[in-house]
Amino acid sequence: MSVDIEIDAMTDFSLRLIASFGRHFFRHDLFYFNPKGIAMFVRNSWYVIGGSDEVTTTPLARKILGDSVVIYRNLSGRPVALEDRCPHRHLPLSMGTVQGDEIRCGYHGMKFDASGECVEVPNQDNIPNKACVRAYPVEERFGWIWIWTGDKDEADVSLIPDFSVMSRPDRKSVGKTNYVKANYQLVTDNLMDLSHVAFVHTTTIGNNEMGEKGSMRLTPTEAGVRVVRHINDVPPPPTYLRTKQLPIGKNIDRWNVIEFMAPCFIIIHVGGKVAGCGALDGDYEGGLNMWVCNAMTPETETSTHYFWASVREFALDSTEVDDLLFSNVSEAFEEDRVVLETQQRVIAECGDSWSSALKADAGCLQARRVVDRLLREERHKTEQ
Repeated sequence: MSVDIEIDAMTDFSLRLIASFGRHFFRHDLFYFNPKGIAMFVRNSWYVIGGSDEVTTTPLARKILGDSVVIYRNLSGRPVALEDRCPHRHLPLSMGTVQGDEIRCGYHGMKFDASGECVEVPNQDNIPNKACVRAYPVEERFGWIWIWTGDKDEADVSLIPDFSVMSRPDRKSVGKTNYVKANYQLVTDNLMDLSHVAFVHTTTIGNNEMGEKGSMRLTPTEAGVRVVRHINDVPPPPTYLRTKQLPIGKNIDRWNVIEFMAPCFIIIHVGGKVAGCGALDGDYEGGLNMWVCNAMTPETETSTHYFWASVREFALDSTEVDDLLFSNVSEAFEEDRVVLETQQRVIAECGDSWSSALKADAGCLQARRVVDRLLREERHKTEQ
């Protein structure tokens, strides 16, 4: 049974709270780190490798979890993902061409099918036995292309996180693929602790009052952790006012409902409603409701492909609102990118530590705890 942990904004982050999450958060020997201090990757998981609009009949090269992958669409439009390397002389297959359902190497012309098997060698009848590359399970859902990076036998499509809010007919979404030169867990930390919004995003989704008021409730879930943050009786931030969905001159109660699904997926239900009208009790109807969907796919230990979408339930046909939300969210994410990449450089020099954790870090720490458990489980399997 999950237990809610209430964290009042006006109390100290006490030793009792640390103990409630587990002291092992602050013991580096209980996390699996490589020599550089960055956590390893969970392999048996689905990851987003691209947006549906990114993947075409032109080969797309993308590195994920350290693996070089080429992805393309076959004649039927289904995405295919293969190891991005010709086994002959190692030119990336992404430098070749898609021909029907196969991809042809751009160096010596060997052709490979969706299973990774070589099916043709120019001017040669026999095909070498080892002329094959790894094929990855792929699935297209919610406007994203998903890839399974672990054991093929464990690739269960029911394990793909539920981002159906992005494809509902009564919703509208805009989004983008970003690239961040930082470890994916730093991006997760950034999204799990939205107290930074008051200081980093003052021209869009934040204002000073967000850092001064509020309460937070944390609930462990089967997939990860949920953090509910309420900020009472504050002026709407600039982006909220620009949507024209809130009364002018009235303070609002704000909410951030952050749903983390391991190892690297987050949906944030954000919004505001006229202060005192029920939002603090979880009644968000009649207010401004938006959802920010986030999928952070590790490229390497220090770089991340960051897929996001901003989803709304109002003004579905308005290109003006499309442009507004895309530009404002893009601006906020660019501000985050500068912070994260600078943070990564300092960590590379000095190492990481949670010895000065704050109460607002509770969601970050719980998310890392879940990922740590998955890493342990995978390591235990490989050692058997």
